Amino acid sequence: MFSKVLVANRGEIAVRVIRTCAELGIATVAVHSDADRKAMHVRVADEAVALGGDLPAESYLDADKILKAAADTGADAVHPGYGFLAENADFARAVDEAGMTFIGPPADAIAAMGEKVAARRVAEEAEVPCVPGTRGAVESAEEILDFGAAHGYPIAVKASYGGGGHGMRLVHNPEQAHDALTAARREAQAAFGRPDVYLERYLAHARHVEVQIFADRHGTVVWLGDRDCSVQRRHQKLIEESPAPELSPRLRRAMGEAAVRVARAVGYLGAGTVEFLVEDDRFYFLEMNTRIQVEHPVTEQVLGLDLVAEQIRVAAGEPLTVQESGPAPRGHAIECRVNAEDPAGGLFLPSPGVITRLTVPHRPGVRFDTGYEAGDEVLPYYDSMIGKLIVWAPDRDTAIRRMLATLEEVRIEGVATTLPASRAVLSHPDFQAVRFTTRWLESAVDLPQAPEAAGEAADAAEEETARRDEVWVGGRRYVIPYFGTAQSVGASRPGESEGRRRRSTWTRGPARRGAGAGSSAAPGAVTSPMQGTVVSVAVSEGDTVSAGDVLFVVEAMKMENPVRATAAGVVTELRAAVGDVVAAGTVLAVLGRTEEVSR
Repeated sequence: MFSKVLVANRGEIAVRVIRTCAELGIATVAVHSDADRKAMHVRVADEAVALGGDLPAESYLDADKILKAAADTGADAVHPGYGFLAENADFARAVDEAGMTFIGPPADAIAAMGEKVAARRVAEEAEVPCVPGTRGAVESAEEILDFGAAHGYPIAVKASYGGGGHGMRLVHNPEQAHDALTAARREAQAAFGRPDVYLERYLAHARHVEVQIFADRHGTVVWLGDRDCSVQRRHQKLIEESPAPELSPRLRRAMGEAAVRVARAVGYLGAGTVEFLVEDDRFYFLEMNTRIQVEHPVTEQVLGLDLVAEQIRVAAGEPLTVQESGPAPRGHAIECRVNAEDPAGGLFLPSPGVITRLTVPHRPGVRFDTGYEAGDEVLPYYDSMIGKLIVWAPDRDTAIRRMLATLEEVRIEGVATTLPASRAVLSHPDFQAVRFTTRWLESAVDLPQAPEAAGEAADAAEEETARRDEVWVGGRRYVIPYFGTAQSVGASRPGESEGRRRRSTWTRGPARRGAGAGSSAAPGAVTSPMQGTVVSVAVSEGDTVSAGDVLFVVEAMKMENPVRATAAGVVTELRAAVGDVVAAGTVLAVLGRTEEVSR
């Protein structure tokens, strides 16, 4: 077994891995960006190493910095969690070459399945059905038009190196091809460090079902149940459950056996997930995620396993504790992802800020995996997930009722969350009757028009920030919460340049819409609906625009949001540039009426 594991991640999954290591008697090292220096995963680890910077590219995606941290602290293994470098074959190979163990599959398996087009070829060779798709990466809108002519619409433009819905856009008609390709490539580059994308025919009436697989060094490869992840917004999962409801035993077994064939074909090791689309009692290979999944707890709950502990044991050379595929699940589990997003009107706008209150009820069968406590800040640089609320019950109907009762008692204040959306989904008769597809949430569910700020506590906490002072007692580090005055807008850290300060206009606290740098709401003002980074500017001063035209794209928490003109006019003033970090309500441009400009 390992003596010390470096966890190359942050947030909920880093905390989970660190706590599992502690139960196994393994010391842990956390790594962190400058912005995360007082984060929960840093507080619970035995040691912590600063990587520097705020953005992922400066910290959690910098393999050289992470490898140096592992070597300097004497770690003998690295756990990548999910996201960031978890599916980076070069990183896995570098860990091995440095004399440490990568707690995950071999680099060759990651390379084979991490590039989605290559993964499709592996699946086809393993006699697993696939949806129509391209045989390589695409770089032009013309290639999308040719694919659409051959296979029809809608088409999914998807990142070749990554998952989680990032770098994915739907093309419903030829007119959308160029913008979808541009956005998908840009988001793929930001999330995974590579802009490559490919095409698939999008099955509009399918369910998303995935199979958990595990392999050890002794030749055992098994499938450990399945999960339904169909309830999604922006191609990112909101609610997951296990076992996937209303699958025939034949279909369930066939998907499990197909997943094992795919894993064996690439010499797999450790935890992995093979994802399928299910339509009309037929299944199609979607992709393989060569890592632990966000939604793994629902499988743990129905099988009584600790999949993270299993990962660590298998990486250390021990055999799997489960030697046969398809163990019978006990009861039913449901997971609701709790993200710092405002679901009002189905927009799911990012809502970074300080969490002023976080309480989860103590109920039988309830579990909450999180990387935050009250006083912590949800930062705009990273994924918006606060935590995962999981319930177990003897059957699906009871699990739904238990989750609804739990959701009524959860209290998270200071930021808007996806909890209202989860309540709307779980109480919907379609969900309860298993009448849903991957498009169901966005097309059939009326989400509540929740307040933009997360209750009165958010208003009271505005302009507040959480500062944590730290002390050392008996050789251990302790962090004491202290709530002080918020940083001034545009305030910089010592040594920052004027150029960097100019682009740091967001406040470290929950920003209400209409309140932010430059938020004087002049007639014709086009404002940012959220706090984030301007990643695209589609107009120049003097341009004439129509109502509905996309003027800007603002990105936050790995989500891109188009900002459109609400009326026709001429751009008389342009106040934002690519790279600017803006607060909610910041004026990005001013539009004048055409006749006024001509005078």
